[in-house]
Amino acid sequence: ERGGVNFSHVLGSQLPPSASAHRPELAGRRWEAMGVSLVLHPRNPYAPTVHMNVRCFVAMKEGEAPVWWFGGGMDLTPYYGFEDDAQHFHATCKSALDPFGADLHSRFKDWCDRYFFLKHRNEPRGIGGVFFDDFAEGGFEHAFGMTKSVGDAFLAAYLPILERRKQHEYGERERDFQAYRRGRYVEFNLVYDRGTLFGLQSGGRT
Repeated sequence: ERGGVNFSHVLGSQLPPSASAHRPELAGRRWEAMGVSLVLHPRNPYAPTVHMNVRCFVAMKEGEAPVWWFGGGMDLTPYYGFEDDAQHFHATCKSALDPFGADLHSRFKDWCDRYFFLKHRNEPRGIGGVFFDDFAEGGFEHAFGMTKSVGDAFLAAYLPILERRKQHEYGERERDFQAYRRGRYVEFNLVYDRGTLFGLQSGGRT
């Protein structure tokens, strides 16, 4: 029904508060960030919404080595849940991360569950997936390879689910429930999402 794939490449002379709040030692540095982000909202309520993002951030200061890190992840938001869909999505995420560290999937899955949570509703946004930020472990090539692996796994994680659910019969009741749950998605993006806040503070296109 609606979908978007966006590439961003932004830079500035001073880190916005949303980026330096958890790294106060970087406040005031020049910065550059780029990323790919996508969100897909299928028309059929039995086909879940999905989100994926990969990004790289560099903070620079004269006379010092650049400070860089990667972030990203993917998460699934069903309106009507199916256990086999959830198992497939999480297993694919795990397979993407396992070559880069045996503990990464459990760490990033837990991080995803905590991040995509509406505190004022006391409920998760969806069934999670993986989420990471400030990742620089193992050096640049290792961290970059891990981030690419997450992005490369997206189609394998989502398309089989979409193929199973896109022809499922539905009616007005299911569409109404889908709209109700989409409202929760909007709430998260406006209240909690780091990317939304960063875009507004960094003067991104609005």
